Amino acid sequence: MADQSQAMIRVENLTAGYGDEVIIEDVSFEVARGEVFVIAGSSGVGKSTLLKHMIGLHRPLSGKVFIGGEDMVAAEGEDRLRILSQIGVTYQMDALFGSMSLLENVRLALQELTDLPIEAMELIALMKLQLVGLEAAANMMPSELSGGMRKRAAIARAMALDPQALFLDEPWRGLDPITTAGLEDLIVRLARNLEITFVIVSHELSSILTVADRVGLLDAELKNFVAVGDPRQLKESSADARVQRFFNPRSKPDAAA
Repeated sequence: MADQSQAMIRVENLTAGYGDEVIIEDVSFEVARGEVFVIAGSSGVGKSTLLKHMIGLHRPLSGKVFIGGEDMVAAEGEDRLRILSQIGVTYQMDALFGSMSLLENVRLALQELTDLPIEAMELIALMKLQLVGLEAAANMMPSELSGGMRKRAAIARAMALDPQALFLDEPWRGLDPITTAGLEDLIVRLARNLEITFVIVSHELSSILTVADRVGLLDAELKNFVAVGDPRQLKESSADARVQRFFNPRSKPDAAA
């Protein structure tokens, strides 16, 4: 696991919501460079809300989000674009362009944001597909791919500009166990070998226990993390009933928190 003293991402006192409704309140945490950090919790606790505010899709009601030491909330114009270039994002739906091949999908960000010659862009796109095991499918269309292959292709596209951090929203949703295991291995390999920082939204318990260096468990009533730590340690030793209900949902009847 990466050195925890080297924070790639830092969230300070983040409060966020929609309209008059506050979903998360005064949330603070750090993610180290090369760490796999999972935002977990049951449906409706604000996992995706937190993610969307971290990647700049929405402006928080208060608080700060630092990417590589720079405050993305305060940044504007070219400064904001520069910070955003340090991150890549995949969504629950892979959002690949159906009229483009995989190579063209991955190349698109390079076309829009760099002045590289087309040969260089194609080489980089092919290298990204190779990293996720899809170089042989470079000329295939998204409709020709399995769900797992599309998830991998979306990760390749998110890595096109060599981001320092990747944000993945429910990457294992809808995948069979074998495909899930392959995607888990890919995430761990990219984090360990390339020191890519991952922030992943998920409620898939087995995957969280497999890939996460740390997990932050959101609670709807608290509107904040009820626990942050190694998921395996939390599962085995946390005395908080809310944590035990998440990690051991069938072990015993719910107890009062």
